[in-house]
Amino acid sequence: MLRQQSTEGRDVRISHARAHRRSTGWSRWLVPPAALSIHLAIGQVYAWSVFKTPLATALDLSGVATALPFTLGIIMLGLSSALFGTKVDSNGPRWAMVVASSCFVAGFLISGLGLYAEQYWLVVLGYGFVGGIGLGIGYISPVSTLIKWFPDRPGLSTGLAIMGFGGGALIATPLTNSLLSAFGGLR
Repeated sequence: MLRQQSTEGRDVRISHARAHRRSTGWSRWLVPPAALSIHLAIGQVYAWSVFKTPLATALDLSGVATALPFTLGIIMLGLSSALFGTKVDSNGPRWAMVVASSCFVAGFLISGLGLYAEQYWLVVLGYGFVGGIGLGIGYISPVSTLIKWFPDRPGLSTGLAIMGFGGGALIATPLTNSLLSAFGGLR
């Protein structure tokens, strides 16, 4: 909170977001749709079940083995959120989103390479470990940013973003099915 002199000469407490808006004219209500978009994208992780059958067919795996990349991804989400949370706060959301995007995309590329080379360990490493780190950093960055922009409404603002994480599967499931059908992933 910042202190600002009122017109009557007394100190008034205002949030950083309100002070920024007063100085630039920029509305803080533009931040939640951006956070929602980020969480819609990384919420794709909950559409993992779409990959299970093609993965089992391509690499001759059991159902339990096809769940390992997802399981490791969720574990890494939690661990990287805890480990890099202070780093996200100190370096800011732009840094965090560059790192998160890089890890998430690299995870998919490594997994794709693993499928191409028929090396299951690369799928686990890529999607589960590297992609999971991207998930964790990408998850925590919009939430911490929204809490700073909305100290007066933390539940509403973070709830809007978290809604996107679950909603990502609603978008990713049909899109992934279409892409797998178009490019021969579903046999």
